Amino acid sequence: MGGVSNNITAVLNFIAFLCSIPIIAAGIWLASKPDNECIHSFRWPVVVLGFLILLVSLAGFVGAYWNKQGLLALYLFCMAVLIALLLILLVFAFVVTRRDGSYAVPGRNYKEYRLDGFSDWLRDQVASSKNWAKIRTCLADSDVCTTLAQDYINADQFFAAHISPLQATSSTKDRTVTQRDWLWQRLFCPKMFSFSFSTYQNQSGCCKPPTACGYNYVNPTLWINPVNQMADPDCYLWSNDQNLLCYNCNACKAGLLGNLRKEWRKANIILIVALVVLIWVYLIACSAFKNAQTEELFRRYKQGWV
Repeated sequence: MGGVSNNITAVLNFIAFLCSIPIIAAGIWLASKPDNECIHSFRWPVVVLGFLILLVSLAGFVGAYWNKQGLLALYLFCMAVLIALLLILLVFAFVVTRRDGSYAVPGRNYKEYRLDGFSDWLRDQVASSKNWAKIRTCLADSDVCTTLAQDYINADQFFAAHISPLQATSSTKDRTVTQRDWLWQRLFCPKMFSFSFSTYQNQSGCCKPPTACGYNYVNPTLWINPVNQMADPDCYLWSNDQNLLCYNCNACKAGLLGNLRKEWRKANIILIVALVVLIWVYLIACSAFKNAQTEELFRRYKQGWV
């Protein structure tokens, strides 16, 4: 019976090992997004947690396969801690991304975003002057705005576009798929992640002025003759200098937060599924470990060792 229980535990650890792969993939996907590349504190927590689960699962598999009871006990303790950390991360992510800060814009298919519509914690991570100086430089050095003029030829196309906070769908012919993108798309959940490789990155909050300002469209990153600059403080911060645009605007900060929220909400779906499976595996593994211990004590009792 003890051998059977250990075999069950080994199989369960292999399942936990498989669960770590989508967690790592979700973390790498998040870390590879342009906005997360500019906010370093958001990049690696999920990846690190996934790799820890992978290592602990391997340790549990070794302990079960070679009947190392001490290693199995350590595995159960460490896995309990990691499951608790993953649960805390999920709850925290849902709490801080609950508010989305979006509002509809008349005559536009896209939404715009208000900074005060997001949680205080998210705003502190991005909008504080110390953090934003680095993030703004990172965004300005990226290509989030440079391709807009190529993607939308006239105003009607631009206003009809479903522009998300940071990314907007465009023709794949303008998208150069990198080797890294292709690899991760093929290896990890291609159906779940394929949307991120068929979209080109642009930004509605950083690349154009707020609609309320009444600027006249010339091209997606060139706007002139505002009608109502008093409508929003960002109206005065807009610049047609392609190195400045609206990178100093609250709308840019809000757009970045909106995109972070959207990406984390998508990643959370995978993390929830993985968490449920890990909890199920852990409970069965605990039961198998307990049965193995009981059988070992009973065997020793029958042999007169106890």
